[in-house]
Amino acid sequence: MPVPLPEPTPEGIVAVGGPLDPDTVLEAYRHGVFPWPHPGLPLLWFSPDPRAVLDLPDLHIPKRLARTRRTTALRFTIDHAFDDVITACRASPRPGQSGTWITHAMLRTYKTLHARGHAHSVEAWNPDGTLAGGLYGICVDGTFSGESMFHRVDDASKLCVLHLMDHLAARGIGWIDIETMTPHFEALGAKEIPRDTFLARMAVERARGRIAFDPPAPATP
Repeated sequence: MPVPLPEPTPEGIVAVGGPLDPDTVLEAYRHGVFPWPHPGLPLLWFSPDPRAVLDLPDLHIPKRLARTRRTTALRFTIDHAFDDVITACRASPRPGQSGTWITHAMLRTYKTLHARGHAHSVEAWNPDGTLAGGLYGICVDGTFSGESMFHRVDDASKLCVLHLMDHLAARGIGWIDIETMTPHFEALGAKEIPRDTFLARMAVERARGRIAFDPPAPATP
């Protein structure tokens, strides 16, 4: 991964090719870059400008989703079923897509990063103990970058996002990187910011030394 990064193409590409091993991927995230495989092309690395983020103060919970959150029978956990979540994300159909960018190589790499404590999942469970939905992403130097999510029950993945935001807020982190804007996240209040602003945010989190999935700090008496 070349550092400093070149200016991205209009599509957000900053590098082409290279290995998809855990060390390279982790170093890429440390510089605000993520891999996004495209069928028939060498491995592409992206650092979009602008970058999409969701700030806790901007979080908009539609009335119907808020009602669902109050009444849901789903149970939510963190890192209880990472392998199942990323596999379900890979199998989840995407509108307008005949395949998935979560290749077998991606599965291997992100499972390894989970074992090392850098990749994390949020799970939604039905009362019968089956997975209703989930999401996964990478947390490096206090910045959480969301990668993919799936649902088998309506609103399950959206409720996982809200659970994640609560989890991070309890640890002093008030935003998540969602990389590129989607209608779902735009409806929740996500916005696009300049890439330089995003990288500066990452630097602030790195300087604070926070790790988003550590236990929350005890309350000050």
